[in-house]
Amino acid sequence: MIGIDQKLPEFNLTMVLPGFNEHSENNQSAFEQFNLDSFPGKWKVIYFYPKDFTFVCPTEIIDFARLQKQFDANDAVLIGGSTDNEFCKLAWRREHPGLNRLNHYSFADPSGLFTRSLGLMSEANVPYRATLIVDPQNIVKHITVNTLDVGRSPAETLRCLQALQSGGLTACDWQPGKELISA
Repeated sequence: MIGIDQKLPEFNLTMVLPGFNEHSENNQSAFEQFNLDSFPGKWKVIYFYPKDFTFVCPTEIIDFARLQKQFDANDAVLIGGSTDNEFCKLAWRREHPGLNRLNHYSFADPSGLFTRSLGLMSEANVPYRATLIVDPQNIVKHITVNTLDVGRSPAETLRCLQALQSGGLTACDWQPGKELISA
């Protein structure tokens, strides 16, 4: 599995843009490439989930969406995805009321190469519920990985992002506005 302070490997994926439910809307494609050059100067929160059209996954995606403005306020781009293709992601957005016009990016890794390169593919051949916080230089600064049956906490991901950006030592359950630890 990729480790802390390691650079993301090269990859090239298709992602679905925020707010799109159709392949093309207002003469703009719903798709864009996602690679190491995407989002220069930005933090990235990349989260993996097992499959589209499942039961636990939308609860996580909806909660990440609820916090999207806070991730954005912390200079982070929110990007979630699985090994389903980009067309499946659009269909799921259209079908599931909580994903309609989803407010953040969805990546598609149908070959599973990116997921495997990070060591995040389960024996069931679907991604674990993994979350990576990646700094603007594409260096992994935080990783959490859950088994397939256990949903994660987007609020904890946001807290960890804020702690990483604080520039200091943060205590257990540190929150923005709290003092940093002096060494």
